[in-house]
Amino acid sequence: MRHRRHHSGKIKAEVNLTPLIDIMTSLLAIFMITAPLLTSGIPLNLPKGDGKTIDSNEKTLDIGINEKGQIFVAEQQVNMDNLIKKVTAIVSENPKIQMMISGDQKANYGTVIEVMAALRQAGFTQVGLKTDAQTVLNKGK
Repeated sequence: MRHRRHHSGKIKAEVNLTPLIDIMTSLLAIFMITAPLLTSGIPLNLPKGDGKTIDSNEKTLDIGINEKGQIFVAEQQVNMDNLIKKVTAIVSENPKIQMMISGDQKANYGTVIEVMAALRQAGFTQVGLKTDAQTVLNKGK
């Protein structure tokens, strides 16, 4: 039995785009849903300020202190004993990262100063204070 070829020997190169479009649409929907969740952060009531704003392309490490005095590094709660270990680990991975302390208006002022002092003693001299829509830089020498 012989098989006959009905084409003239030319190979047709075709790409079916339907599965690719389906995957891209699904990924787009997932990113649109998860993006707002990634920027939610710790709910803080920041004080007003009139300092220098930070460029959006600069990476910052947010150290938050809520009204209960709990300390958060990159949205993960830490105690004072583990604060420097956590910050050092993050800075070693990204040495150009800027540190910002976000203290709630009702946070104990002493806790904010303790965190700043601990960071300064550990050798981190450039620590900023985040305010509502503005940032005041504290350039230590």
